[in-house]
Amino acid sequence: MILLIHQNETVVEIIDLETNQSIDKTIKSVTNALFDIAEKYREHILIWCHESKKGQLNFEGLNAAFYLKNMMLSYSENQYLPPQIGYVEDSPFLKVNKNVKYPTWHMSSNIGAIHASQLLKFQNQINLNQPLDFVLNSIAKLGMPNGLFCYSEPRLLINNDSYFPNNQASFYNLFKFVKQHYRSIWSILLLINVVIYDKKFPVLAFIRTFFEKKIKFSLTFHLESLKNQKVNEFTTIDVIIPTLGRKNYLYDVLLDLAKQTVLPKQVIIIEQNEDETSESELDFIQTNSWPFKIIHEFIHQTGACNARNLALSKVVSDYVYLADDDNRFESTLLKTVIDKMKDCNFEVITMSYLQQNEVEIVKNPVQWNAFGGGCSVISSKFLNDVKFNMAYEHGYGEDTDFGMQLRNLGTDVIYMPNIKILHLKAPIGGFRTEFIHSWEKQEGIRPKPSPTVMLSRMNHTTKYQLLGYKTNLFIKFYKSQKIKNPIKYYKTFKKQWLESIRWANQLKSK
Repeated sequence: MILLIHQNETVVEIIDLETNQSIDKTIKSVTNALFDIAEKYREHILIWCHESKKGQLNFEGLNAAFYLKNMMLSYSENQYLPPQIGYVEDSPFLKVNKNVKYPTWHMSSNIGAIHASQLLKFQNQINLNQPLDFVLNSIAKLGMPNGLFCYSEPRLLINNDSYFPNNQASFYNLFKFVKQHYRSIWSILLLINVVIYDKKFPVLAFIRTFFEKKIKFSLTFHLESLKNQKVNEFTTIDVIIPTLGRKNYLYDVLLDLAKQTVLPKQVIIIEQNEDETSESELDFIQTNSWPFKIIHEFIHQTGACNARNLALSKVVSDYVYLADDDNRFESTLLKTVIDKMKDCNFEVITMSYLQQNEVEIVKNPVQWNAFGGGCSVISSKFLNDVKFNMAYEHGYGEDTDFGMQLRNLGTDVIYMPNIKILHLKAPIGGFRTEFIHSWEKQEGIRPKPSPTVMLSRMNHTTKYQLLGYKTNLFIKFYKSQKIKNPIKYYKTFKKQWLESIRWANQLKSK
């Protein structure tokens, strides 16, 4: 490991931690010095640290946290980019839980680390004549969608409660960052939102960045474990499947599970039928012989949240595969995903789940901004602390909420595009009768957006993200609604938005 200590954008000291010897610091600029060191020490982890934090460095914690070559870690109580970045960024990576390791591209010059070989991929890609914080955030923002795993990691410091230097970006640097990393339209929307919600008029900052161009970055990062993980030959996995009216499809899923090179220990099936007089149609559970234990419950309450929670409560294995009843997969699926999770120290994986003839556009494993309730494998150690929120039952957002619960426990959702499941999208099943929410029955103003969508955004996005979403929804919805008078439309939309918040708060209190 190589440690670079800096202050006021200037190198203070560079130390080779293996030999405890100082390295010549002829280059004074911190950003240029980092790349110079990376050239000379390509197979080392580079650490940067503000001089005020050097006494708090936790080398043991850093060593434990840095287990993949394609990683970038950082930590600070403050963030460089002002919270208004939420006006243009719609992802789970902004509302960072500082108490746990949390996926985010928000990096800080206070403390951080990256592997030299990964840093060099940004050489000649970005302008180094910018503040260190700007460069670090740019690296993470560009790298994250291409497979660089970026985290806020509190274990980098022994004591996280002391003073943190606060180098927040100006509006000029905020607009500059947006122009370099987002489509041009977002710079305009940023200005509109700042004027509307912050009552500020950073027109000069907007104009000064008018000719900035978006950075084109296409290099990829490959998974490479830096540590040999302990292999447990007796690793077990359960499978949970909620099902409703898809007997033949479910039978095929069980056949695929029976062919697995690593068999599940249990397959937990929650069969639903809202008709109180109905009986189970899954006769093959008893009439066929299966190479795993099947736990089957037949209930008269429909809803994926309830069914999955009931199934998760019966899991006994090390991992659990959250499956659907209308998919197909190869015989090596479970072995492949277990091996990858153990090798790379992953705790949550979402697999590629496309329909026939759909093309996978993601090429490498990435930190996912979503979660797939029917195509994911998670470590069972989280099951005492997570569940599908019943407030989302028969609505939208339960998968998003479940994924956010996991992130806030200190884990990450990794998308593996090369581990594939075919989604048949069965034409039968679903709800026997259309479920009508209370807000859909009321007279007068209907909520916009759906209260379950609003609840998810209220719970898991920043205030600025929620307001940015409000503006975008206002603009997009205008095209599809009947009111063309903009003033009348604005008044109606405002009432719909408030109605959605009212219903979301009711759902939240359940």
